[in-house]
Amino acid sequence: MKKALIAFAIASTLSTSAFAADTYTIDARHTFPSFEVSHLGFSIQRGRFNKTSGTIMLDTAAKSGSIDISIDATSLDTGLAELEKHMQGEEFFDTAKYPAITFKSKSLKFDGDKLAGADGDFTLLGVTKPVHLTIDHFKCAPHPMNKKAMCGANATTVIKRSEFGMTKYVPAVGDEVKIAIQVEAFRD
Repeated sequence: MKKALIAFAIASTLSTSAFAADTYTIDARHTFPSFEVSHLGFSIQRGRFNKTSGTIMLDTAAKSGSIDISIDATSLDTGLAELEKHMQGEEFFDTAKYPAITFKSKSLKFDGDKLAGADGDFTLLGVTKPVHLTIDHFKCAPHPMNKKAMCGANATTVIKRSEFGMTKYVPAVGDEVKIAIQVEAFRD
């Protein structure tokens, strides 16, 4: 009997820790990855993507979790249809061949209970490279209107587009691209 109680206690502890991580689904209505790139040295041009999906798992007690984000590259929005068509072509995003841009975390970094960074694999044009996301403005709380548990954050990184095979007009159009992802996600 004593062995059975010990086994039950151990099993209960293991099952509790196995379910300690919360899963959040990206709210596509409030998640819009964007980019900034130098245009001929005159200005910083910006664009964003209007369709994003994915999940985030967080276990703040264990300081662990995962991020899996997929950006629909065909949802590119620059405010100018002609430019969007050009950028979706083979010279830039080649969305006919590579319709998705992804980030999959390998590890999360915490500052206390707050998510502060994520290291993972970023895939663009079928090329995968490691990147570090710096995360700021992280907050988890009940949504003020629908009362569902929600987390939100802002994540940024800088990549060299040439490392992913996007070399058209480098260096006139900048090689360094700043990426920002404001994300909101509801707990499942």
